[in-house]
Amino acid sequence: MATAHLRIGDLVWGKLGRYPPWPGKVVSPPKDLKKPRGKKCHFVKFFGTEDHAWIKVEQLKPYHAHKEEMIKINKGKRFQQAVDAVEDFLKKAKGKEPVRPRSTTRHAARHVTRYIDLVKDDPHFHHFLLSQCEKPASSMEPISKRLKIVEEDSGSTSIQAADSTAISGSITPTDKRIGFLGLGLMGSGIVSNLLKMGHVVTVWNRTAEKCDLFIQEGARLGRTPAEVASTCDITFSCVSGPKAARDLVMGPSGVLQGIRPGRCYVEMSTVDPETITELSRVITSRGGRFLEAPVAGSQQLSNDGMLVILSAGDRTVYEDCSSCFQAMGKTSFFLGEAGNAARMMLILNMVQGSFMATIAEGLTLAQATGQSQQTFLDILCQGQMASTFVDQKCQNILQGNFKPDYYLKHIQKDLRLAISMGDMANHPTPMAAAANEVYKRAKALDQSDNDMSAVYRAYIH
Repeated sequence: MATAHLRIGDLVWGKLGRYPPWPGKVVSPPKDLKKPRGKKCHFVKFFGTEDHAWIKVEQLKPYHAHKEEMIKINKGKRFQQAVDAVEDFLKKAKGKEPVRPRSTTRHAARHVTRYIDLVKDDPHFHHFLLSQCEKPASSMEPISKRLKIVEEDSGSTSIQAADSTAISGSITPTDKRIGFLGLGLMGSGIVSNLLKMGHVVTVWNRTAEKCDLFIQEGARLGRTPAEVASTCDITFSCVSGPKAARDLVMGPSGVLQGIRPGRCYVEMSTVDPETITELSRVITSRGGRFLEAPVAGSQQLSNDGMLVILSAGDRTVYEDCSSCFQAMGKTSFFLGEAGNAARMMLILNMVQGSFMATIAEGLTLAQATGQSQQTFLDILCQGQMASTFVDQKCQNILQGNFKPDYYLKHIQKDLRLAISMGDMANHPTPMAAAANEVYKRAKALDQSDNDMSAVYRAYIH
């Protein structure tokens, strides 16, 4: 792919290794990310994905000149969505300049953007994704969260946001005071994005030191969950499981002691429906309003503001949380009465956990039968099961990198809760039960605090 001279802001088609040419935009790289030595390349941000990469000039083509050619040779829903995102970007570029988020000037020097650290070597390209880089807000492009409300046949509602890397725009933050309890892998990214989009946020965490970074970013500090709930209009919680969620509400200095009539409580933890029912009952008994909103995704997606949010409970709270959900996620669904989101979340994580265990089993079987694990992955990524999830998790396994993106102990907890839910519904879950045993074996090998992909080690020990 030969290319003409390109400049910052030019739209291009970029070739990423074994993937088809993809639409992107030439952008300025962060200061901390150096250009690969001896390679003439441009830093490109790809539409419809979270990818940013150095792409060699011979792997780039101008967008407009080759648009018809690329559309003819490339098919697929994701590709079409990426092209649509480019066209929307072009339409928007013809209009007025986007308004900067309210918090940008106030906290510009303190904003932090985190990216995946992933380096791939391929004969056709040198692909670097950003790695835990601090990036000043002045160098960021505004993040778009243009939404549309979709009513589905099931009666559920989804709020869908366009890809944040694709379209310039901004979020108008709610004027309600936001509280956030729990700054773990998921909560930290969520709070960071709430602050970036101009929300007024009060934070609390069991380990108080975790609050320091967010205080520097402009957050306020809450001394107890009760204090946060009493001073904030909407309080979110994102903790490790059912017991932690109950303790946060009903324990000493818990939310229940601070909740006031009309105040909102949003439970984002992945828990069982029974826990949600109990929390909803006690919150509403004090005049509070309750919503459950567990999130599908990983630490990286949380950092990128690209989570999928499953909500159920008080519909008016869901609507009040609109700007918050836009800041933290790409899509938000409303699923009806409280408990439905917990059920759906457990089913999703049951499938994901079982799939991860099967992928690990395939990699180890390939090795045991003398087959190349890398070739297995290359073939897998060319077929119908190809996905960013498969590629990243397998690459982590092959590199021995099990830094947590989603804790193994948490996916095992979700499998256990899903199996229990199946028992209550008298519905068989044999695949999940088998996967659960493998994760339990991995936990016995001290893999609990590693990434879920560390289930691989259960097959080799």
